[in-house]
Amino acid sequence: MKTSDFYYDLPKELIAQTPVEPRDSSRLLILGRNNGEIEHKHFYDIIEYLHEGDLLVVNDSRVLPARIFGIKEETGARVEFLLLKQISGNKWETLCKPGKKAKEGTKFTFGDGLLKATVVEVKDDGNRVVDFECDENFFAALDKIGQMPLPPYITEELKDKERYQTVYSHELGSAAAPTAGLHFTKELMDRIREKGINIANVTLHVGLGTFRPVKVDDVTNHKMHSEHYEVPEETAKLIKQTKENGGRVIAVGTTSCRTLESVATQYGEIIACDGFTDIFIYPGYKFKVLDGLITNFHLPESTLIMLVSAFAGFDNVMNAYKNAVDEKYRFFSFGDAMFIS
Repeated sequence: MKTSDFYYDLPKELIAQTPVEPRDSSRLLILGRNNGEIEHKHFYDIIEYLHEGDLLVVNDSRVLPARIFGIKEETGARVEFLLLKQISGNKWETLCKPGKKAKEGTKFTFGDGLLKATVVEVKDDGNRVVDFECDENFFAALDKIGQMPLPPYITEELKDKERYQTVYSHELGSAAAPTAGLHFTKELMDRIREKGINIANVTLHVGLGTFRPVKVDDVTNHKMHSEHYEVPEETAKLIKQTKENGGRVIAVGTTSCRTLESVATQYGEIIACDGFTDIFIYPGYKFKVLDGLITNFHLPESTLIMLVSAFAGFDNVMNAYKNAVDEKYRFFSFGDAMFIS
């Protein structure tokens, strides 16, 4: 298939700039995987479409407030740092803007001296390896001075950092939110459990590669980025029990989906494990675990819309997206949701 097959026309005003309140009041498009039928609901209605014995699998990764602004000690110049990957201890691979002000050996201070840093390496791709110094816990300091690394299509300031976190997040490490989970409230999750639906965790730390565009014409030539995942023993047991009892395994978000399908592809079943995945799911892929998917509306020509098309069928998904545009749904990270079953 061609990348251009996954293009759709999206008016700019439909790109959500702010989250809705409360979280579960966002709209929800119900898409029948087998028949392509569409219904329009609100996210709090999701409970009507979940059955006793089903299992929701959520990604409990928590977004780092990874955008920080440093002052160059020599000149006072202001430089933006985006933390990409923890190498060891307080040593991080970062993206710096403007990079020319962050040469090897350059020293910076952050938050009136709360953090200090030295650039120790300039990598071939232009990223910087930075060694941070901090009198207190590094992540506590980051929480005080860091900003959320919002996607480039969101231009409005986020007033509450917790609105770019899911209510069940607790494993720090993502550079972007697993956004399908942003619609859940604690109260809605309690109601889901009360109905006899289990909820299990996986962890996949979302990298900035999730926003990287597909630049090849032939989809099969695209090289996916790699992300770290973990599947706990309890989750592996719950998935096995759910399948044996005839329940459905429903992934909340493409990150949960990619984690489960990666493990099943590598091991032939879901087992407790951790590792890195660069699985690329596009039409033609045979799903091994998933029976349902809760997801947001994704960018045109992105790997994420390709994954959704693989699960629900290309024609069904492209028709649903056209319908969502016509109905003026809100798109992308702070936008509305879709449930495919």
